[in-house]
Amino acid sequence: MNLSPTLERFVLHWGEMGARWGVNRTVAQIHALLYITGRPMHAEEITETLGVARSNVSNSIRELQSWNLVRLVHIAGDRRDHFETSISVWELARTIIRERQRREIAPTIAVLTELLNDPAISRDPAEAKLRIRETLDFLQTLTAWSDEMLRLDTDTLSKVLKLGARVKKLLGRGDETPPAEAPAVTPAHLLGP
Repeated sequence: MNLSPTLERFVLHWGEMGARWGVNRTVAQIHALLYITGRPMHAEEITETLGVARSNVSNSIRELQSWNLVRLVHIAGDRRDHFETSISVWELARTIIRERQRREIAPTIAVLTELLNDPAISRDPAEAKLRIRETLDFLQTLTAWSDEMLRLDTDTLSKVLKLGARVKKLLGRGDETPPAEAPAVTPAHLLGP
């Protein structure tokens, strides 16, 4: 399959962004290809379209399946395995957030909880214990919030996300700027595969 220049640019850019988010470039490109074409593809077609090794495609598909981003489908009259992804950007975002929580946030919450429950922490500076507690509280709050957001239907979730800075004004803080030490949290931080 030959991609148009526009679609090729989309796939290549998604691969670059994937690499910045800690995802193998080919994994991200395959996901982008399946998403943008909106149809099941077999591994040979993916290999040919992207110009990558067949073994790389197989490994990348397994990685995407482990993230629940790609599923195996069969096409009548074709014995080859085909792969597809959701064409709903909202469903993809939900899947990525759930997987990131499961893989990254939940284990961190578990370790921080263990550290705080370990009697040895009493020998550490109170400031260090406080920072661990604050980090745990932050991650638990973030997880509770994202769990609530993931339960919303797409229309409601879209409206909530579009509120943006209007929430700040509603809370009476319209002209404040965040403290310099507060890191900016953007959707890209939360949605990278």
